[in-house]
Amino acid sequence: MDQIIITFIGATVALIIGCITGYYVRQSLAKKRAGSLEAKLVKKVQQTKEETTELLKTSETKAAQIIEAAQKEIDQRRREFLKAQQVLLDREKLLETKIAGFDKKEVELEEKVEKLKTVKENLEALRQEAETKLEKVASLSREDAKKELLVLVEKDSEKDILERIKKLEQSGQDALAVKAREIVTLAIQKCAINHTLELSTTTIHLASEDIKGRIIGKEGRNIKTFEKITGVEVLIDDTPDSVVISCFNPVRRQIATMALNKLIQDGRIQPAKIEEKVEEAKQEISKVIKDAGEKTLYDMNILGVQDKLVQILGRLYYRTSYGQNVLQHSMEVALIAETIAEEIGANAPIAKRAGLFHDIGKALDQQMEGSHIEIGIKILEKFGEKEEIIHAMRAHHGDYPVDSVEGAIVIVADSISASRPGARKDSIENYLQRLKALEDIANKFEGIDRAYAIQAGREIRVFVKADKVDDLAVQKMARQIAANIEEELKYPGEIKVTVIRENRVVEYAR
Repeated sequence: MDQIIITFIGATVALIIGCITGYYVRQSLAKKRAGSLEAKLVKKVQQTKEETTELLKTSETKAAQIIEAAQKEIDQRRREFLKAQQVLLDREKLLETKIAGFDKKEVELEEKVEKLKTVKENLEALRQEAETKLEKVASLSREDAKKELLVLVEKDSEKDILERIKKLEQSGQDALAVKAREIVTLAIQKCAINHTLELSTTTIHLASEDIKGRIIGKEGRNIKTFEKITGVEVLIDDTPDSVVISCFNPVRRQIATMALNKLIQDGRIQPAKIEEKVEEAKQEISKVIKDAGEKTLYDMNILGVQDKLVQILGRLYYRTSYGQNVLQHSMEVALIAETIAEEIGANAPIAKRAGLFHDIGKALDQQMEGSHIEIGIKILEKFGEKEEIIHAMRAHHGDYPVDSVEGAIVIVADSISASRPGARKDSIENYLQRLKALEDIANKFEGIDRAYAIQAGREIRVFVKADKVDDLAVQKMARQIAANIEEELKYPGEIKVTVIRENRVVEYAR
């Protein structure tokens, strides 16, 4: 029994010693592991610091480069600004010199007028003195003395007076002519509008001849669909790697050009894709028109124009008159009118705004009845433009009386812009007017969807609404359109009238 107790006690003591020993061993191992982790952490921190330092150095280098580039650009802009400022100062000095010269001439003219008045007064005094002496010496009656005196004075002074009056009149005319030339010259110097001649065709270059076949399509299906949707004529001839889009309407021609470029880039040319790309081009051209209107107002520094009027103004970018771009012509008229108004002391903002909007009616003259002046008046009234501006713009073709100085200025500015050499091409405008007249004749008939003049006016294609015009009426309409063309227009050769009726039904299987 004692032996068992002793054994138990010994085992217990051994167990306790083992537990204590195990505890210290575990503590030792834990400290070693902690030391290892701490070393790794220190190493990682050190590595991170080095990477951060390197990144900071790189960032500082890039920042220094950016600052240096920005400083160079600022210096360049400053030099350009100083140069422009110097040019402005030089022009201002030149203008001041001219004004001073004119003022000097005006003073000289006034002095000459005063001298002439003095001469007249002296002559009158001499006449009275001579009359008195004649009555005393010759015992002449008052009437006889008067006759003698008039004959004497007339002989002695007529030539001198006439010469003086002629010199004064010529001096005044010369001064006015010089001033007028200065005003017009200054107006033209301030006007820096780029002008381009708009043609009725656009050439599209192709990467290879194979694309022509894809544009034409099987049995001409693609090209017929394209011409029908866009209202243009696609000319494909032996000219290598190119096709020509012909249309007198610049907007339709631009839409067709953009759509065809999209189709060529996409590679899939088929009727469904043609409709899709034409619709995309119409949306893009609408944005281009709005951007053109906004840019014009920004360049002209004109504010307070409603968005819809901005859109209408932008349409002039694709409108020509006698070959002259109407939007560029309107900007030119606005600048010239502003300069003339400033020189003669008229209302320059009114003159400039009226000059810019004087042809606004041409943006919608193909969609509304009436002259472009009447249409322009309606547009400006609708969008809340002031009466002064409407009165100033409506008289530029003589349809309305000129009831303000600004109206006369707009007439002069319009004439200057239109009459300069090379500004307009009469033959192109007449050609475009003939094509428009063809379309107008067709559009008069009821049930017409749209009409396009193609082949340089040798053919007109008319699309009718299938739900309003049946097949029998199509034949009758073609004959009536041809008869009206023969009656209303003069033209060489013959004009082909093609009336197209299409009935399209679309259903979806779901």
